[in-house]
Amino acid sequence: MELYQTADWKSEKHVPVIEVGDIVKDKVTEVKITVGKEIPHPNTTEHHIRWIELLFLPEGEKFPYQVGRAEFTAHGESVEGANKGAVYTEPIALFAFKTSRSGKLIATSFCNIHGLWRSEVEVKL
Repeated sequence: MELYQTADWKSEKHVPVIEVGDIVKDKVTEVKITVGKEIPHPNTTEHHIRWIELLFLPEGEKFPYQVGRAEFTAHGESVEGANKGAVYTEPIALFAFKTSRSGKLIATSFCNIHGLWRSEVEVKL
């Protein structure tokens, strides 16, 4: 059984999309992660992205480092009922980090109905 699902983000709304510019050694780099970039995710009380996490796996290392995690907790729920609330969170997160090594950025996300999703990109200094 595969724990994480993967697909092309242009045709699958659950895949976390990693947007990163050039990484410069020991300089702050911003990474934007979006779920539903090409095909919007519904983000309703019944069907939503709960969190996005960003990991960095340096070349030559066995385990990744957690860069950060963003939790999304407003999905239209209300005392008046599902999808009656005033706030719906969009699953977009911005992370910033520095590194002295090339490696792999790994983004994961969790949909309350469709489980865990993953994408990754190689980054070179």
